[in-house]
Amino acid sequence: MNKDIYVIIEQVEGRLQKVSLELLCEARRLANEIGQKVIAVVLGANISQELVSPLFEYGADSVIRVQDPMLGRYMTEPYTKAVVAIIKERQPDVVLFGATTTGRDLAPRIAARIHTGLTADCTGLAIDPEKKILLMTRPAFGGNLMATIVCKDYRPQMATVRPGVMLMVEPEEGRTGELIDFDVHFDDRDENIEILGVRAHEAKARDISESNVLVSAGYGVGSCKSLEVLRELAQLLEGEISASRACVDSGWISKEYQVGQTGKTVRPDLYLACGISGAVQHTVGMENAGFILAINKDEYAPIMDIADLAIVGDLHEILPSLVEAIRDRKQMQIELN
Repeated sequence: MNKDIYVIIEQVEGRLQKVSLELLCEARRLANEIGQKVIAVVLGANISQELVSPLFEYGADSVIRVQDPMLGRYMTEPYTKAVVAIIKERQPDVVLFGATTTGRDLAPRIAARIHTGLTADCTGLAIDPEKKILLMTRPAFGGNLMATIVCKDYRPQMATVRPGVMLMVEPEEGRTGELIDFDVHFDDRDENIEILGVRAHEAKARDISESNVLVSAGYGVGSCKSLEVLRELAQLLEGEISASRACVDSGWISKEYQVGQTGKTVRPDLYLACGISGAVQHTVGMENAGFILAINKDEYAPIMDIADLAIVGDLHEILPSLVEAIRDRKQMQIELN
């Protein structure tokens, strides 16, 4: 019998990746609906108790730990072999991966070896109330619609989930569970590549998915020059600038700032959509923001339907006035203090 929800944890040099904690929280919610347990699977050369403890606090009932020098850095074959061995022995019902570079490399290989399906790049997970199977939702047909996919006949049900789409709840401090050491025999054939060196990429900007406030530009801002007032507004609000794909494709801003299906999924407290039409390809990446403020000339633009507050007007007139008002307010607060 297949049972329990497994989450494949990503860690880099002893640092847990945020998407793994998001998945644990979502797995906990799903498992509670169907009376299953949440099992975290973490692989590496040396997995410390300090790394394991937060996994329990974010929802895992058990942690399966696989330790081997060959797992010190991510390589496709050793990681695939280890996870496949766990799945074959323990027969989980559901296995979840982050839709990261690692997850997108690992998950399809595992699915092929154990002969099951895989729904990639999910933005929503739910449990069918009658059949108790996993409902996996993702953008389809170029992002023009959302498709819900089920895997009725094969187990485990597998999905990769985009970072930032699942709500990460507060950890339950002090929560513990069972730690299981799982042995996998590796040999020289498993090390089918040689890592000659690693060059770290130094990020030039803060990750927009970590920002509580985003001032986001669409093609309607008109030009690269118009982004300056958005940057000023973002700075005043202690946030970051972001953009739609149209701005990135036009060369106005780099891809690391892109929100949407082919960019990043964000969940800020405040999202200011400036000159953004609101196509599904974009809204799938920001629709879970706490508060959405849209500024657009077109009152019938799709973004206006999902906005909490919509302003119909010329953003080139509205934004400078907004910047001035916020700057005056901040100055007044300084003087009062």
